Amino acid sequence: MLAALTFNTAENLPVGLLEVVSGDLRVSVQAVGLLVTGYGVTVAVSSLPLAHAVRAVPRRHVLTGLLAALVVSSLAAALASSYGTLLGARLVTALAQALFWAVMGPVAVGLFAAEVRGRVIGALSVAGSLALVLGVPAGSWLGRQSGWQVPFALLAAAGTVSLVTVAVLLPTARPEDEPAARGTRPDVRRFVIVLVSGALSATGAFAGFTYVVKFLGDVSGFPPGTVGVLIMAFGVACLGGVTLTGALLDRFPHAALCAAVATQAVGMLGLYATGTEPVTAVVFLVLMGGALGPVFMATQNAMLSCAPGRTDLALAANSGSYNAGIAAGAALGGLVLSHADVRGAFLAGGLLSVAACAVALLGGVPRGRTEA
Repeated sequence: MLAALTFNTAENLPVGLLEVVSGDLRVSVQAVGLLVTGYGVTVAVSSLPLAHAVRAVPRRHVLTGLLAALVVSSLAAALASSYGTLLGARLVTALAQALFWAVMGPVAVGLFAAEVRGRVIGALSVAGSLALVLGVPAGSWLGRQSGWQVPFALLAAAGTVSLVTVAVLLPTARPEDEPAARGTRPDVRRFVIVLVSGALSATGAFAGFTYVVKFLGDVSGFPPGTVGVLIMAFGVACLGGVTLTGALLDRFPHAALCAAVATQAVGMLGLYATGTEPVTAVVFLVLMGGALGPVFMATQNAMLSCAPGRTDLALAANSGSYNAGIAAGAALGGLVLSHADVRGAFLAGGLLSVAACAVALLGGVPRGRTEA
């Protein structure tokens, strides 16, 4: 959980430090923004190849190496005196995170009985969601007070705690012998449906969310100080949605995914239709936030069941497609913004979310055979 919090904070930390890093390294704000965009693209394209490359390496060794990479790259970022060095350190962290999400899930749930695996995924997702609610805001504040290098150094410290814990305590076993190495109900059809639904959902969500600050200011009329509070409320709603969904995943795995995607669609279309009214804008923003985290969590949980082969490869494919959806969504929103106002980005995102919900509903009950 600490490693999940650290990785997700590392991924999004530059968002809160754009101007600080830009001024210190004497580069444009857009260049600093590439530290986030390039990170997401790296995760999207490298998740599956990396998972395939280390498929025969014991998971304890893989996780130890990934956490060591997190520590070293965070220290390199903290010591960076040029934009090139910082970008290089960020790409190393992104490569480690790409593989971390593929390996971490099967290892963690494999330590518990199959009937509570959804709760384990939920706990890990809560930790990841805390990055938006706690990690990034705290790191942004600290970076403005003490220099942007300080929060990166603290990420290295947190990564060291996870590294030592995993290296000392995690059992060593061959990957194929891990209890959660294979899907419990292999189903190629459902695997494809979950993959497509998650990618469509991510594309829709980030077509709007990328520009939510502009929406709240230009359309809803909130002053800049209030917008910051609303973004925090969005993160709290995301954390609440993940917590609630995690408690229900084991009993209603398919319904949890469909409900999360449907809630996202309602939130985005509601913002498009009634976002000019401040009260309704807050309501639909909270609905959207409450769905964003649970969608990815529910797809990850589904992969542990329907994976037609190794679960780590299925999770890598899911993470890669979801991050590709994030990048595509941000690009789509920018394209819409160049031809219409920001409300159009939320309309496009809402319609894509409806499509994602329709695809998810096709999944139904898994058809594949059950394996012990």
